[in-house]
Amino acid sequence: MVCIQCRKTGIPRGVNNKGNTLMDTISSIKAWIGGLTDIGLMLLGLAIVAALLVGGTLPFFGSVVGNIIGLVKDLGANGLVGLIALGVILWLFSKRHVA
Repeated sequence: MVCIQCRKTGIPRGVNNKGNTLMDTISSIKAWIGGLTDIGLMLLGLAIVAALLVGGTLPFFGSVVGNIIGLVKDLGANGLVGLIALGVILWLFSKRHVA
């Protein structure tokens, strides 16, 4: 069976008029999300270093070090659930390649 639209345009189903397939579009979206995540991780590293050098809370970054310390305390207070959550967080970030 061939769809009516495919007969009219000559473009196979699943391919747009620029020749990109749905998988190409999904790969492009994944690349954008990965790039944004990399930028976020770089900004987090910059915020940690700046907070350690300057001390206190920075206007743009806030109290990053205090938030990380609070996160670690919360994970430690929750026992096994905190350990599982920490494992999931480390697994998610281990697949990222920061420049």
